[in-house]
Amino acid sequence: MRHPALDRLLILQDRDSKRLGLETQLKAVPREIAATEQKISTDKAAIETARSEMKELEGKKKQLEGDIRSAEEKLGKYKTQQMAVRKNDEFQALGHEIETMQASIGGLEESELGVMYAIDEAKKKFAGAEKTLKESISGHEARIRTLRERETSLSAELKGALEQVAAARAPLDNPTLRLYDRVAARHAVAVVPIRESKCGGCHLKVSSDVESEARKGEKLPTCDQCGRIVYWEA
Repeated sequence: MRHPALDRLLILQDRDSKRLGLETQLKAVPREIAATEQKISTDKAAIETARSEMKELEGKKKQLEGDIRSAEEKLGKYKTQQMAVRKNDEFQALGHEIETMQASIGGLEESELGVMYAIDEAKKKFAGAEKTLKESISGHEARIRTLRERETSLSAELKGALEQVAAARAPLDNPTLRLYDRVAARHAVAVVPIRESKCGGCHLKVSSDVESEARKGEKLPTCDQCGRIVYWEA
């Protein structure tokens, strides 16, 4: 024999399970969105880092160009001065300065070529990285749109599930609901069968009194071990 409220409790438990599942899924959506937004931020930061590195190289190139111009101006002045001097020692001293400046210009030009090569390589890498990262960002943005649509859908489903839970609770009396709510607060599955004299929740042996009450179906007994509502499964 089954307790009159048992079938209704099982219906309530089934609807509560669906509600809990939907709530769990709904709570996970904002976390997934936040994680995906973080990925977008990381990809954007990577693009900006690559862009900054390229700009730094371009700035270095401009600095070298300025240094070369300045050195060439000095070289021109030294040559002009050398043309004007009459003393041999002054002529030789300026010649030394000219040689030093020419060597300096050669070094600067070599550095400039190295930077120009680095800029070309950086541009190629940046273009490839930017394309890949933008595609990644686009995918993340699509994922967020999907998650927001899912959030809307889950919210609607949850609203319906809550209505179903309320409808399932309506026929049950207050003492039965209080018992169910107390047990459900501790266990996701509050109502379980007795099988082979064991609770279907904790799988431990129930007392003979609990088993007897479950068989009679006059009360809603609870497991001696875990406190779940138990019933006799014929």
